[in-house]
Amino acid sequence: MSETPREKSSVYREADALARAFLSGFARIGLTVGGLILVIAGIVLAPLPGPLGLPLTVIGLMMVLRGSFRAKREFVRLQNRHPKFVRPLRRLLRRDPEILPFAWQQSLRVERLVLPRKRRFLVRLRKRLRGRRRTPD
Repeated sequence: MSETPREKSSVYREADALARAFLSGFARIGLTVGGLILVIAGIVLAPLPGPLGLPLTVIGLMMVLRGSFRAKREFVRLQNRHPKFVRPLRRLLRRDPEILPFAWQQSLRVERLVLPRKRRFLVRLRKRLRGRRRTPD
């Protein structure tokens, strides 16, 4: 008698599907609640010295957007209404965020808002540092 390899048969069980649906819904709620807690903690920590508030807020927002369809819709609406304000946040929500260019751009924007043109120093500092780096040895 020759044996044939057994075919793997997956048995569909209604109870398994129900458990999977329940756990995925529970995971979504957990992601949303955990994300909201991180967003609130980031907002509370943002005024304190140190860069802890922004990363916590971004990670919390990522969790909320992954867990809630309604939050995704609202985020897209906000993005369509105010693209100038949401674009920096979207840069941080990418898969591989460019943190240093983002920080540089935001510091230039803050400098432009706070300081008059004569007192701005970041662009001049960058040009000065680049000039030193490019000089041949």
